This record gives sequence, structure tokens and C-alpha cells, in this order.
Amino acid sequence: MLEKMDDFFENRLSDYDRHMLADIDGASGFYAYTAAKLPTAPGTRILDLGCGTGLELEQYFPLNPTAHVTGIDLSKAMLEALAAKFPDKDLTLINASYFDLDLGSEQYHAAVSVESLHHFTADLKMTLYQKLHRSLKPAGYFILTDYFAESEALEKEYFFDFENLKREQGITDDAFYHYDTPLTVEHEMEILTKAGFPQVEILKSWGSTHTVIAKR
Repeated sequence: MLEKMDDFFENRLSDYDRHMLADIDGASGFYAYTAAKLPTAPGTRILDLGCGTGLELEQYFPLNPTAHVTGIDLSKAMLEALAAKFPDKDLTLINASYFDLDLGSEQYHAAVSVESLHHFTADLKMTLYQKLHRSLKPAGYFILTDYFAESEALEKEYFFDFENLKREQGITDDAFYHYDTPLTVEHEMEILTKAGFPQVEILKSWGSTHTVIAKR
């Protein structure tokens, strides 16, 4: 049975960090790599989309302990776990959907998202990435580390199966439900480009997981 997104992660909170670090291919490397690509100047302002329990921040704060991080996540329980990890850090944590929020204009030096955006459609991502582009300072950039569909056929299959499950379970589109629907990395990069990022490239890959940078 499909679960609402926030319920899914709350129900798995006790094992979440272990699962992500031990069971996800490449995770032992990509959290540290992602963090190392974020700016380290004192007072840097970072936006973290789908911050979860802050696994990337565990790697980032030793590199930049004075950074101000705004983290957005659907799960209140995960945000509470993140806050407990970093009681002495400059955090603003928002329990909401990043699709619904006004991200502001030229607020952040960089944005980051790790293993969060593979649940959503191209249309939703386009709207989000347009807001994200506006939210970054002129020299700002977005670091996206996520896993992607290995082919267009597989991408279509994920979405087809998800729609079938929703129909079978009588689920409407008034909430987010947990199911992986990754795009191909090529489609993801096309959306970022169309959203206004003039330079988008893959920095590193771990199998089907890629780290992408989109520069404002």
C-alpha cells in the first residue's frame, strides 16, 4: 500500500540514517562529495531541499561551521531529528512542501538536495526550479545528488506503475505519496536548463546516482 510521504519517513525514522548510509549504492561517498561542493566562506547561506535528518549536513558543517542552513522537509519528525543533531548550528527548519513555499529572491549562496527529488513529476520540478533559480544569489548554484532512471523506457514505467497503484487504491492527487519516479538524468538537466540555469553538468556518478551542478 502506498503511504503518504511524511508518514512513510516518520514510520522509518529509527532506521533511516543506517539504511541510507549502508543500503544505498554510493552513499558512503556521495554525501561527503556533495557537501564538499558547497561553499565554505563564513556566513554562507544554504537552502537544503528535502533535508531529512541532515546526512549531508553532517559532512558539511565540519567544512563550514558558521553556515546558515534553511532546511525544508515534509516530515516534522525528521526535522526534529536534524535539530537534535546540530543544537549549536544556525538552522532554520521549515516543515512544509518546497513546492508550496516562496523561496524568496537572491537569498542563498547555494542550494542542495540529496535523494529527495526522485519522487516528483517534471512539471512540479519545473515550477520548483524556476523558484530556486530566483532564490539564488547572482553567483549561486544548485547541487543535486539523486538517483535517476537508466532509460526513458524505465522512466515511463515508473510513472505508469505509480498511476496504476493510485487508481487501484483510490488515491487522489491532494497529497504526496511515497513512490520512486525518477527521471533520466538527461531529462532532469533539460528541466534545470529550461528553468533558467544556463550551465548544467554532471560532476560525478555512482551507478545510477549522479551529482549535478546547475549554475545561476
